[in-house]
This record gives sequence, structure tokens and C-alpha cells, in this order.
Amino acid sequence: MAKQIRLNAFNMNCIGHINHGLWTHPRDTSTQYKTLDYWTNLARLLERGLFDGLFIADIVGTYDIYGQSLDVTLKESIQLPVNDPLLLVSAMAAVTRHLGFGLTANLTYEAPYLFARRLSTLDHLSNGRVGWNIVTGYLDSAARAMGLRQQPEHDRRYDQADEYLQVLYKLLEGSWEDDAVVADRAQRVYTRPDKVHKVSHHGEFYDVEGYHLCEPSPQRTPVLFQAGSSARGLAFAGNHAECVFISGQDKAATRAQVDKVRAAAAAAGRDPQAVKVFMGITVIVAPTEHEAQALHAEYLRHASPEAGVAHFAASTGVDFAAYGLDEPIGFSQGNAIQSATRQLQDNAWTRRRLLQQHALGGRYVTLVGAPEQVAEQLIGWVDDTGLDGFNLTRTVTPESFEAFIDLVVPQLQQRGRYKTAYADGTLREKLFASQPHLPAGHPGARYRTTHIPAPTGVLRHA
Repeated sequence: MAKQIRLNAFNMNCIGHINHGLWTHPRDTSTQYKTLDYWTNLARLLERGLFDGLFIADIVGTYDIYGQSLDVTLKESIQLPVNDPLLLVSAMAAVTRHLGFGLTANLTYEAPYLFARRLSTLDHLSNGRVGWNIVTGYLDSAARAMGLRQQPEHDRRYDQADEYLQVLYKLLEGSWEDDAVVADRAQRVYTRPDKVHKVSHHGEFYDVEGYHLCEPSPQRTPVLFQAGSSARGLAFAGNHAECVFISGQDKAATRAQVDKVRAAAAAAGRDPQAVKVFMGITVIVAPTEHEAQALHAEYLRHASPEAGVAHFAASTGVDFAAYGLDEPIGFSQGNAIQSATRQLQDNAWTRRRLLQQHALGGRYVTLVGAPEQVAEQLIGWVDDTGLDGFNLTRTVTPESFEAFIDLVVPQLQQRGRYKTAYADGTLREKLFASQPHLPAGHPGARYRTTHIPAPTGVLRHA
């Protein structure tokens, strides 16, 4: 049976996300991001399109590398202003039954004990539809705002992330047993004390001693997303990630990246197919190819290539504004996103070339065409690279999502490559046709409390 394509809508609680400048288009509604209606309407739309999830990116710093200022960032609203992504879930979950929510949170600035409570709360309120996109940060502006002089060194951030996950697994998986809550009114016992265990963690980065504050949620641990593509990031993904988000520019490089992700899972002793790989992509579709090309040209007139390059400057740590249009851009290994800096190392880039690459305000692969053309191209990407699906960016919102749902989804369904109805269950069950909890081969499952009687305060692992 042909692989079913998975789809997340890719968005952010801000105006300008990936394809910058398109907030100026007269039909774009992204300036309404501060309202609940904007998000609940989007959630209903995506569920109508049978999307697996809404993947919400986030940053906690500002893009101040380009021109050594915030001028372009503020004028073009390059992910600034940006609001908290987690606070959106309750409202969207209330108007949907199946749509999942992949939420980005930077562990460098989130205490694991309280963050575990936020995850469990959202998993309860959504009936098990929450995922966490694990990020360690890459902006020195965020570090300074949080009281640090600069970001910790790249690989060191992943060392901290490994320990952070250990703490979360102990809290989410090991503190409360499955049958701890009995809610026995007659006996006046809501929770059995012998079924709740203290977590005692004393490591290099974290000291946590206490009980998880929430009873077990439908998934316990949310579906774990991750996007690192460096050697250290891949090792982390191989150990922990259930879904990995990559950025590809051509099929050969994407195939190689997918293979690396699956090899990392195998090296960690996990099933390589236990990880689903998503690629960011932009689609501009209309009833005919001619109309799609015309729409693309219309969008280009509103896009801001300079804003796209300013965003990319923050990803690399290189101030592209300091270079002439045709001056070669020098490569230096910094402490930002290594996959972004590798692009500079491997190619003879100039600012003019970067502006051309960011013509639509972003640098993701862009498919333009009639519905059947787009569907065949999406299928080709999956079949040729081993991808499981896509994070679909927005251009003009909400019409870009509406067009995809109305025009492309039926074409994929006709070809047997996209579901015609949601499966039951939690987000993890929908994605993996499995149990709601982390599978036995995942390292987090090792922290589950056994059902062997133990004194309160002792954490035992399976």
C-alpha cells in the first residue's frame, strides 16, 4: 500500500512567519493573530482538510543581526511581535475533535518541573492531541534578555536537553502510576498515595525533587518533535524524537537528510520507521496552471526578499547587510543554526543571490501549479526522498490553506495518498497507529513506574 502523506500546517503566533512581506497583501488576515477568532477559524479549517496538526513555531529573542539593528525586523514584522503559542491550544481544542497541536517551547528558559505541568494540562484539555517541538535556542538576543551573556555552546545545549528530557520522563512517566486515581467517593480517596512517587533528580543542569503536579494525561508524554540537523542534533533526535522537521532544497539532499535521521534512530536502538520526517514546503495552487502562475506573480509583488534575508541572517549569525550586492559572503562557523551556516559554506553566496532565493520572502521549496500538478509533485517528493509528509507554510492567510484544502487534498485522496477520515484516539495513535503512550522502544518508556508495590517516595523504573 502506498504511503499516506502526513500534513501539518506551519504557523506562528505572529504576523510574519516564513514568507515575509505578505502581510501587506490586501486579502491577508495575519494582523488579526491577536484574536481568538483568527485561531479557532484556522483550527476548524485545518480539521476540515484532515490535517494531522497545526505546528506552531516560536522564538523568545529578536532578529537583530541584519544591519546590527531591529529596523527591518520591526518594519516588516519578522516574527516580531510574537505571542505565546501554548496559550492558543485550549481555544482551538474546544472547536475541534481531531486536529493535533505541535507546540514549540525553548527548554533553555523553561523550568522542567513547571513545564511538565503545562504539557500535562494541555494534553488533558485537548484529550491527548498535544506535541512538543523541542528547541534549545540559537539567538544571543534571547540569552541576553534572559540574563545570560550569550547562548551556551551549540553541542552543550544538547547536553542540557538530554538531561531536561530525563527530568520530564521521570515526571510525566514515572511519578504517577496509571491506576493512581480511583476517585472513590465512598472511601473518600481520590488518589492512592502508594501509587504516586517522588522524583529525585540531581544532575549537572537540574536538581528536581518532588511529585508531578498532574494526574496522568491521555498521552503522558506529548508527541516529541525536533528539528536539529547537526551531528549532535541528529544524535539527540535519534534518541528522543518521534517526528523530525527538516528543511530541504533538492531531492538528493533531502533523501540524504532523511536517511541520516533514520540512521540516528537505529544507532539509538530504535526502529528507524518509528520516526516520521516532515519537510517545510510552500504551495501556491489555483484551478489552472495559468491562474497559479498569475497568483504567484501577484504574491511576489507583495513579498519582501530583504525581510527573508534578514531572517536568514539571524539563523546564520552573519550580517548580510554588511556585504555589497555581488560581494562574496565569507563563511565562519558560529553558534547559530548549523544547517543554515552549512549553506554558506557549500555555495558561493552573494547578497544578490540570497535576495533572489528569498523572492517570496522565504527559502522553502515552492510548488506552483494546478491541483493535479501539485499533488503529483508532493507524491514525488515523498516517494523519491522517504519523507513522511510536509509542514505547509502559509503565504496569504487564510486563502493559501483554503486553496490547498479545496484543490489539492481531493487530488491526493483520489490517488490514495491522503486519508479520507481521521482515525480515533490521541495524536500519537493517529500518527503511529499505536498505543497513546511512548512505545516500549523509546527511552522515555524506561521511566514508567512499575506496578510492584513500593513505599511512597521511591521511584522505580521498569
